[in-house]
Amino acid sequence: MTTTTAAQKRAQAKVEYDAFLAQCPSRKLIDRIADKWVTLVLAALNSDGSHRFGLDCAGKPRSMRYSELSRLLAGVSQKMLTQTLRSLERDGLITRTVVPTVPVTVSYELTDLGISLHHLMRGLKSWAETHMDDVLANRATYDNRDA
Repeated sequence: MTTTTAAQKRAQAKVEYDAFLAQCPSRKLIDRIADKWVTLVLAALNSDGSHRFGLDCAGKPRSMRYSELSRLLAGVSQKMLTQTLRSLERDGLITRTVVPTVPVTVSYELTDLGISLHHLMRGLKSWAETHMDDVLANRATYDNRDA
């Protein structure tokens, strides 16, 4: 009888991840990272602020305070931003740092894992911004074809 180490079991489970299966943990992770607020938070946390001037969200990772993220992400509710930040922290994509000042200062920063995902999300954000005119034209064509 062959015994399997914990590391071997984890390696085997990793090979067996299949996001097409409803109960696969990778499916749940895709659900999480496909959320629009996750995409935008990840883009914001690795931004130098130049996006306000029409440039890409490029730059070195930097921490941001909750209030700064809230102002940057137009339309996000306090509840949704808090839930998003907590889920990203739980997944190890961001870290939360509390500084005991008056009032307390809380900041968020990408982890190495978060930075690796940020690169994909930045590409998705950039693609959406670049191709929005094409998508709008296609929608208009589709909507008008039966009219």
